[in-house]
Amino acid sequence: MSTCAVLSFRLRGTDGVSIVADTWIDALQRGGFEIRTVAGAGPVDVLIPDLAIGRWPDGAPGLHSAGGATDTEIDHLTADLVAALSGADLVVVENLGSIPMNLPASIAVARARQGLPTIWHHHDPAWQRDRYADVTELPPREQTESGQWRHVTINELTRQEFLDRGFAATTIRNGFDVHATMGDRIGERARHNFSDNELVMVHPVRAIERKNIPLALEIAQQIGATYWLTGPAEEGYEATLDALLAEARSNGINVIHEPSTSLADMYAASDVVVFPSTWEGFGNPPIDAAIHRRPAIVSHYPVADELRSLGFTWFDPNDLEAFKTWSAQPDQSLLDHNHDVVESTLSLEIMQAALTDLLNEAGWLP
Repeated sequence: MSTCAVLSFRLRGTDGVSIVADTWIDALQRGGFEIRTVAGAGPVDVLIPDLAIGRWPDGAPGLHSAGGATDTEIDHLTADLVAALSGADLVVVENLGSIPMNLPASIAVARARQGLPTIWHHHDPAWQRDRYADVTELPPREQTESGQWRHVTINELTRQEFLDRGFAATTIRNGFDVHATMGDRIGERARHNFSDNELVMVHPVRAIERKNIPLALEIAQQIGATYWLTGPAEEGYEATLDALLAEARSNGINVIHEPSTSLADMYAASDVVVFPSTWEGFGNPPIDAAIHRRPAIVSHYPVADELRSLGFTWFDPNDLEAFKTWSAQPDQSLLDHNHDVVESTLSLEIMQAALTDLLNEAGWLP
């Protein structure tokens, strides 16, 4: 059986990249591959700590500072990767060749994969984050063009940006399980002490700056909802988050910062999903909201507008009266419409077909 290794900073977690990687792993297994997972963190087949976020300084300093990786350390990591990926017929690199959260690891992976069948699955290219404006090493280029690398983006905006930088890429949008089982609304609401008539607005994200938690809290106050944040603070946002939530509570907003039992239970227990991000490479929660038939309040970050063009009807943070009107007399046809849009444009089956086409074009099907 052909083996495909899936490699990233971390895998099998609850972050967006890990969730999407899981759908690719399932698709590759259905396509006939045996899977080997390789990452710096998570319950994986091969754990290489030097791949983890935080191993070296973030961004360019990971290479170009006193605390950055030495040439010897990068050489050792490259050798470890060659050994870990030995025997793999194909390697899928999830975001590690895109965002420089461990730039030495990105360099080592590129060296280890020279001339070998590799899909670089790009979620967050460096140029889409201001703090990485000085990073020029990503996405990686082959030293000698072999025709054995493919670049895949998760949206058309990023594919065009790749093209502008001299990289051919294919867009394969994230795939979603449109047949997902609905969760336990009564049980999950009881676990979080939500009352029967409480309007619960869930914000299913990690707490980092671009998730725009200040606007989410403002929306909660304007629509009279409990604000339920499910993810932890990351990227040094802990103190800022603590201050924001404390201020919100002092202003009378009921704030719950707790994880959910499961994704399905989270959506079942909520009444509306808020997603006011300033930037996302894709943005899974509004799509999940459609699958679980929940309305969503979604900002106009660039890729959100690309997704809106598929047909989604989401409420605008700048027009909350529209949501209030709908909430007073919910029209189920809106929820049915959004579910139909997911099924016709972003299902797992559609994603798998696109991935199969790519593998077939490259000659990599088992």
